[in-house]
Amino acid sequence: MRIAMWSGPRNLSTALMYAFRARGDCKVSDEPFYAAYLAATGLNHPMRDAILASQPQDPAVVAQTLTQDQPKPLWYQKHMTQHMIPQMPRDWMGSCRHAFLIRHPARVIASYARKREAPVHEDIGFTQQAELFDQICQSSGTAPPVIDSTDIRANPAPMLRALCQALDIPYSDAMLHWPEGAKPEDGIWAPVWYHAVHGSTGFDAAEGPLPELPKAYQSLADAALPAYTRLAAHKLTG
Repeated sequence: MRIAMWSGPRNLSTALMYAFRARGDCKVSDEPFYAAYLAATGLNHPMRDAILASQPQDPAVVAQTLTQDQPKPLWYQKHMTQHMIPQMPRDWMGSCRHAFLIRHPARVIASYARKREAPVHEDIGFTQQAELFDQICQSSGTAPPVIDSTDIRANPAPMLRALCQALDIPYSDAMLHWPEGAKPEDGIWAPVWYHAVHGSTGFDAAEGPLPELPKAYQSLADAALPAYTRLAAHKLTG
């Protein structure tokens, strides 16, 4: 089974990838469209040249690799919704089971701005996430599972169990812990973005109140909130 997990940035997405990796029966892939996205948009992200050199820049080549057979029963694909610009093919998506990882935009923006200044709406992926959700609902006739990163941190085992049930795969307690440090599957951009998760051996404790944002960032959060709220209406409960 190919599992396409759709998330925006700064959203517990790497920790969740590590949780699936820890099962032992699951191959994982880290943001396979990142280089293709940078090549198509020309955006100047940290480590841009290294990212472009580390992955195929042709999105058709990326899509073809995502449909190949793998030796393990499960293949967890960590995808960033903001990467799915119109140039990216979507025909490969029919071979996957889909799920959506969401996080309140205030938390996303506060975290993102610490790594890359002056984010804009297209950087954080909320509109793209809602559009992908609608596309998958229409093509499959049913809503894919949605899980909130705040709920995972508050109750990891029940939420992961609910996610596995929704995906029709067995749950394993092995998903709650992983070895500290970098992983072979990490994207080459990991030194910029993955410092905190490399220091972890499991999910962090429950989050506190929403962060206070500067006025410009609060406007960005307000614009993203309707997309988050719409998907949150479908989120799993433990």
